[in-house]
Amino acid sequence: MNAFEFAQERYAALGVDVEQALKLAAAKAISIHCWQGDDVAGFDQVDGAAGDGIQTTGNYPGKARNFAELCQDFLRATALIPGKKRINLHASYAVFAEGEWVDRDSISYKHFAPWVQFARENSFGIDFNPTIFSHPRMKDSLSLSSPDAETRAFWVRHAIASRRIAEEIGRELDDQVVCNLWIPDGYKDVPADRIGPRQRLKESLDLIFAEKLPHVIDSVESKVFGIGLESYTVGSNEFYLAYAATHPGVYNLLDNGHYHPTEMVSDKLSALLCYFDRIPLHVTRPVRWDSDHVVSFDDETREIMLEIVRNNALDKVLIGLDFFDASINRVAAWVIGTRNAQKALLWALLQPSAAMKNCQDNGDFTQKFVLMEEAKTLPFGAVWEEYCRREGVPATEAWYAEVQAYEAEVLSLRV
Repeated sequence: MNAFEFAQERYAALGVDVEQALKLAAAKAISIHCWQGDDVAGFDQVDGAAGDGIQTTGNYPGKARNFAELCQDFLRATALIPGKKRINLHASYAVFAEGEWVDRDSISYKHFAPWVQFARENSFGIDFNPTIFSHPRMKDSLSLSSPDAETRAFWVRHAIASRRIAEEIGRELDDQVVCNLWIPDGYKDVPADRIGPRQRLKESLDLIFAEKLPHVIDSVESKVFGIGLESYTVGSNEFYLAYAATHPGVYNLLDNGHYHPTEMVSDKLSALLCYFDRIPLHVTRPVRWDSDHVVSFDDETREIMLEIVRNNALDKVLIGLDFFDASINRVAAWVIGTRNAQKALLWALLQPSAAMKNCQDNGDFTQKFVLMEEAKTLPFGAVWEEYCRREGVPATEAWYAEVQAYEAEVLSLRV
């Protein structure tokens, strides 16, 4: 009996079907963010630096500098990651022809057709985001909530253009595309007027979402605070949750780095599933604040995946990633973070959740506790290695040797 067969027996003793877990894990897509590859720089600004509430730390050599390099790096990473994948794009990654440039309120599908071709060739889905930061038209850290009408109008046009691009991508790929809106609007110090910016944001959102687009899954993303807006965030959780609840077709995206450190997104999922048929999700790793560290196989990541599985929400929760670390090899960061998200999902699928729920419903909390604790030491590693083997990717840390070789042959030459 090999290690995997032994693991199957141990899990089966607790009523867990390992083969079914492997099948479900392989079928669940995870949307991998393109911006890890170039420190959220994008292609549409001369300085190519993140700003307006976004900050990437570190200066590891070899970051992608253009569309071709970013695609090359992304493929190197995804070749080492099991499971089904999507690529998550920001509007700042528009691909312009030689000598061409348009501002963000004038982008169109043609500027993302190369991404669609790339996705089609590699069997990726695509998700999309308006890029409402790192731009000269950010006025006093305000965009859609700005008191300046011209500033608001520019960003409304950009968001509308982004939704139409997402719709065309969906039509081309015969798919639905999450189009997620996040803004860094807020104030560094205590504001004199809290409601005015939120009323202006609501008016802007009403304009943005007026057009019905069948291939688009719209979402809005809250944040507790950000760099330079420590005292007040216009797009708070309460604001966006209320907006989504009163605007059918708009969803409240949960980013587990965007809440107070004592708030757990894992606990929020079941509450929202009572009212929404979809929950877009960004998985990251906050360290003291929204620092967007590479996802780890940690308690909260596992608990998030557990809640998705326990609530039969694999088809309802749309899992994406959002981290950007320039202090380590960027390709390795993609691989580590995405493999950990996949690992946490598989681990969740292997828990005896049905048996534990039955114990809870019957008031047998002792047996529930026993099962919960015993499951922690089941031979998960053997199942993970079998999953990777079936998916045709390295099962152990051996994948890092391939990234090291890629760094020597490709990344080190980018100067």
